[in-house]
Amino acid sequence: MCIGLNYADHAAESNLPVPTEPVIFGKWTSAICGPNDDVEIPRNSVKTNWEVELGVVIGKEAKYVDETSALDYVAGYCVINDVSEREWQLEHGTQWDKGKGFDTFDPIGPWLVTKDEVADPQKLDLWLEVDGKRYQNGNTKTMVFTVAQLVAYLSKVMSLQPGDVISTGTPPGVGMGVKPNPVYLKAGQTMKLGIQGLGEQTQRTVSAK
Repeated sequence: MCIGLNYADHAAESNLPVPTEPVIFGKWTSAICGPNDDVEIPRNSVKTNWEVELGVVIGKEAKYVDETSALDYVAGYCVINDVSEREWQLEHGTQWDKGKGFDTFDPIGPWLVTKDEVADPQKLDLWLEVDGKRYQNGNTKTMVFTVAQLVAYLSKVMSLQPGDVISTGTPPGVGMGVKPNPVYLKAGQTMKLGIQGLGEQTQRTVSAK
């Protein structure tokens, strides 16, 4: 489960309003891959983008939980790259899932860092580089909705199960928001990203076969 526009400055760079409730979309299981696996650029894509995000892994069933106890249902945290194809996300109707769920579009890891190792999930630096250029520098303190708020909210619209992963949104610096000319990925590039205390990922982009 993924949360869109969960950093106010990212919403601004996307020319979209800051949400008053969490924006929810999904990724297919076929999108999941390892933290250092190749990322496929879909056929004919010219608008594939990167998004470093804090991942939250659920540890026990959560249904109608309140915000004060929400973190009790969290097993731990991880790094996620919410790779996104913007044309399919934004120009083929209103269903974000279409641009978010291509194969290899959800690198997760390298580790599940248990909850006790993360003093405060709202005080984590996160960053992303493409070919050595830093595009994203952020901190989870600027989330619109905190981890606890997201777990509580999602538990009201679905029962969360052990092993479920929540991707909590990205800070500013996505290629779509680069001014004056957006920047998108092409085959042969290298993405490197990480979150404070949670490790790093490195992916090479390749053309989808």
